[in-house]
Amino acid sequence: MAANQGERARRRLSTEERREQLLSVGARLFSESPYDDVWIERVAEIAGVSRGLLYHYFPTKRDFFAAVVERESERMLRMTAAVPGVPVREQLGAGLDAYLGYVEAHAHGFRAFHRADAAGDQAVRRVYQRALALQERQILAALAADPEFGAAFEGSPQARLAVRGWLAFTTAVCLEWLREGEPGRDQVRELCARALLGTIT
Repeated sequence: MAANQGERARRRLSTEERREQLLSVGARLFSESPYDDVWIERVAEIAGVSRGLLYHYFPTKRDFFAAVVERESERMLRMTAAVPGVPVREQLGAGLDAYLGYVEAHAHGFRAFHRADAAGDQAVRRVYQRALALQERQILAALAADPEFGAAFEGSPQARLAVRGWLAFTTAVCLEWLREGEPGRDQVRELCARALLGTIT
């Protein structure tokens, strides 16, 4: 009896903790399986909650997946935010190192984020596309604020296309890196850094 009470006490989480727990479970399941193959009942079972409680936080499966995608997007944006006043060349390595650290530490969430584009639900795909657009704007803003690149990058359609292409390249590299486990993180960082500088110079 005491053991059961202790177990219930350990599971008594705050609203924010419970939401985070559910999103973590969702990130893992959505990273391992296509959108249509993930069942809300399985999420609730793993989290140790009722299906009704999960629907209290996320009214539909689409809302749940969209929240997983948004959570991962916000994490990536925070970790890769540019440092004002520091030249892009100086902070590129550190920014990529932080990004690759995120990819390693949150592999399930990273995969889940990039599975969103293949989801059949157009609303979910829009969430994903909006998240990518925020990443793109963050990089373009850093380049535009840098004296070395600013003049050429401010409002340039070619610049947007170049950054979009580099994001696709970096995503593909990271997904393959997670799958294969090689080369080392330093080599991946240098590859992505050279690709960006080669694209914008």
